[in-house]
Amino acid sequence: MNQCCLKYCAVKTDLLQRFQAALVQHVTAEVCVVLPKFKLTLVRVKPLPVADHKRGTEQTAADLCASAAELKDAGQGDLAYVLHTSGTTGLPKIVRVPHKCILPNVLHLSSLFQMSADDVVFLASPLTFDPSVVEIFLALSSGAQLLIIPAVIKKIPNRLAQLLFKNHQTTVLQVTPTLLGRFGQRILKQEVLSSGSSLRVLALGGESCPSPSLLSSWRHEDNKTHIYNIYGITEVSCWACCYKIPQSLLQFDNTSTVSSVPLGTPLMDTVVEVRDELGCVVTEGEGQAFIGGEDRVCLLDDEETIVPGTMRATGDWVSVRDSQLYYLGRRDRTIKRHGKRVNLDSVQHLIMSLPQVEACAVSLYEGSRLLAFVVTSTSGDQKAASPLPPAQQHAEQTPLASAESQEDDERHEVETGGADGDLSGLILNQLSLLLPSYSVPDTLVLIPALSLTPHGKVDMQALMKIYQRQRECLESDSSRGDVAKLQQTLQSLWQDTLGLAENATIDEESNFLFSGGDSLKALRLCEDILTATGATSPQLLEVVLDGTFSDVLRHVARVTLMLPVKTSPSSASEAKKRQADAPSVALEKRKRKDSIAAERPQGGADYFDIQAVKVIRRAGEVTEIRNTETNKSLQADALGEKRVSKKSSDVKSTALGLSLSWSSDTGRCVDASPVLLVQEGADDGKTTAFIGSHSHRMQALDLDSGSLLWERVLGDRIEASAAVSQGGRLVVIGCYDGCVYFLCSASGETQWMFETGDAVKSCPAVDPLTGLVIVGSHDGHVYALNPKVQQCVWRHHCGGGAVFSSPYVNASLRQLYVASLGGHLLCLNADSGEVLWSYCRDVPFFSSPNGSSGNVVIGSVDGNICCFSNTGKLLWQCLTKGPVFSSPCVTPDQQKVLCGSHDGCLYCLNCADGSLLWTFQTSGKVYASACVFDGSAVGRRGILVGLASTDGTVWILDVQDGQKLALFTLPGELFSSPVVWEQSLVVGCRNDYVYCLKLTVKEET
Repeated sequence: MNQCCLKYCAVKTDLLQRFQAALVQHVTAEVCVVLPKFKLTLVRVKPLPVADHKRGTEQTAADLCASAAELKDAGQGDLAYVLHTSGTTGLPKIVRVPHKCILPNVLHLSSLFQMSADDVVFLASPLTFDPSVVEIFLALSSGAQLLIIPAVIKKIPNRLAQLLFKNHQTTVLQVTPTLLGRFGQRILKQEVLSSGSSLRVLALGGESCPSPSLLSSWRHEDNKTHIYNIYGITEVSCWACCYKIPQSLLQFDNTSTVSSVPLGTPLMDTVVEVRDELGCVVTEGEGQAFIGGEDRVCLLDDEETIVPGTMRATGDWVSVRDSQLYYLGRRDRTIKRHGKRVNLDSVQHLIMSLPQVEACAVSLYEGSRLLAFVVTSTSGDQKAASPLPPAQQHAEQTPLASAESQEDDERHEVETGGADGDLSGLILNQLSLLLPSYSVPDTLVLIPALSLTPHGKVDMQALMKIYQRQRECLESDSSRGDVAKLQQTLQSLWQDTLGLAENATIDEESNFLFSGGDSLKALRLCEDILTATGATSPQLLEVVLDGTFSDVLRHVARVTLMLPVKTSPSSASEAKKRQADAPSVALEKRKRKDSIAAERPQGGADYFDIQAVKVIRRAGEVTEIRNTETNKSLQADALGEKRVSKKSSDVKSTALGLSLSWSSDTGRCVDASPVLLVQEGADDGKTTAFIGSHSHRMQALDLDSGSLLWERVLGDRIEASAAVSQGGRLVVIGCYDGCVYFLCSASGETQWMFETGDAVKSCPAVDPLTGLVIVGSHDGHVYALNPKVQQCVWRHHCGGGAVFSSPYVNASLRQLYVASLGGHLLCLNADSGEVLWSYCRDVPFFSSPNGSSGNVVIGSVDGNICCFSNTGKLLWQCLTKGPVFSSPCVTPDQQKVLCGSHDGCLYCLNCADGSLLWTFQTSGKVYASACVFDGSAVGRRGILVGLASTDGTVWILDVQDGQKLALFTLPGELFSSPVVWEQSLVVGCRNDYVYCLKLTVKEET
């Protein structure tokens, strides 16, 4: 008290007597003011004269001084503050922080941030969180203003933004990324990081830093705020590293491939090391971060002394690349699942990178169930439009639809929560492409906002309570959607908070504040409502303060009716059950007049005793096999040769239409693309479509009638597209069980099965010269398999990350191109697997490479469509407005490349220089690859394009100008790429069906 010259002290009224008794021998405590409203008493304190102290008191004081000296000599003296860690990243601890430990933080950050007396620093952190010390003394040490705002206002993003940036012109803001994200993208872009924002410094710490692309999406393109990534632990209070993110990475048109932000260089007097499991210092690679320094040492829990320079283990796993540290995740957030290691922070970071996701938290429920709590980028009351038309519309478009299928659709809509289910399905589908099966969340819980701890970090316990309550709602349907019951609950809480009688009438237009409430009571009401309903909503407090009772009821009804969306069961018992009953169920549901038995081929060598076989795959790739010996690509010359029934001079200008030809139920959603096997020369010829499904089934379907020729149930779900072997006798397909199956194309019987180290989602490529089947696996390898001798000829690890995309073989140059989710594009020798060159983009590739005049084209998650020479030189790149998952498609004349983007557009580019020729805007996102085909088969001159968008629409375009010629809407999402042969278009759909659409011709007069 003497050291700080204390004159007045506010004491809790109920503790006043204890306060006076404890200090009676040292000071007098005179009551000045009693504040009943706040339950505080203001007292004036005055030290007693030395003469008034008794002998015993002098001894006590001397003893205290001696004890203090001993403590200081022991390294415990001169403490700046003592606090408890929150326990969010480990066990809670008591941390005693000396002045000399925290002082370098304040001095160095003050210099880095160029603090001055003109600054306004927002005290964003509570006093129990050590960043508050930095905020306070950054302001006080530079003469700046320290802005302190009531806690209740911090919970209302709109009002907080107004106070910070309109009323007080805040210049320095230090927050966790989760707390910053609570503003929402609109407020961030229009106020926090607007073009004229007062904010000069934004320091993000306490959690993993968002990617530059996400930060860029939060900023106005003319914003000048300096953004820093700061890193540290409370045990070495407070910050250890700081990195200023270059403005070039934050530009709106940035084409950089950087996906993560470094932790930066150590701050003053701080030492940061990375050590491996054996304790050895790591200079390149992965390890655990350790923090310390000569004076950067704090005392933890019962520690009485500490050796200067002690290095504290952080529990954070980091990667060292080019002398920079990159945060990977908490060491205690690595779990073992299905025998595989999974880092929850890595899964969370990947989910955050998806365009539909604004915020995310991943955790384990009861030690086994992997949960992902997701805040979608659709804000407020906006809902993602459901791509599924009503069951009635399905029935109108699909003559084969029965009452049973309508019931299935309606049941699916209820289980997935309508539009939220569609959005969850889209997110889960993308995750299944990016992650191995054991890392895909079991349950996706859509929430309006992440619950936060008082320190601004994600409150995982609160999220778990939400999930538990939602499970209880699912298990007991009694109160789901019962608005009347919800209204009664809300009325009771409203009355209790305002102190109203139980029989008091509440008008629907009553305003909480005008009814006797205040901000503190509003906060209590919100907490009671959220506790009673098991929901979370950062907007609720604002609705209570500004809206009426009916507004609050509508808002609470909306957020409490949201239920979790579960992925399909993946247990072994479920898989066995489906395998046992799959064929009979599929046949029972299929409503066809034709006899399946009559359509079955007899198999044997005579089945392919034909003059020619053609294989048509996604992107319009056509391969011809003549007499099973001569193989060549037909994209340039086959289009328009044998499939044209009219001479080009006879082709008239026609109008096109699309109509349903047939559909086949596979039992689960179909993300794979079909492959067609065309047999010519035997009678009228025969065309077979091969396609797999999540139901584990692989089907062979007659293209003309849709009749099932054969069906196999494999070991796990199938997302990969199939390939046909060099001789046309084998269908090759990858599976989630890690195996590559070689099936007889005539009967479906397994001829060979090759096992990789993880799920196979890559579509195999076939070398037309050697017949080798080349396929990637989620184990990170690409394999060259010889089906004739049933051996793996070679394999190559692709530098990190799973291989999802399909390899591309340039047969004439003997080059093989393969891309990985680790951001690597490799060019290998097709015969030996030797690396010829490689390129790293640092963002995932799951677009498949394709060839164009000796070059290779590929799409990237950073939104670019890139073209490389056969020596690895980047020739050009075209930036779209969304991630590119679509694989490029090249026209037969090798002049144009077509590629879709998540921005919903199909881009047509000049192959030579990447210049934009035209774009076509669809009504959804474009995940699938376009398919080019000869228009003469349907009475049109030139090349046409078949395209699918995720909202279920199939489009036919003219490749010359992108003009829309026809469209057809299917009752489900489309991730499958359409394949066209003559007048038939085949595509898989997420409503469990494979569809064949007929291109109809109507001559124009």
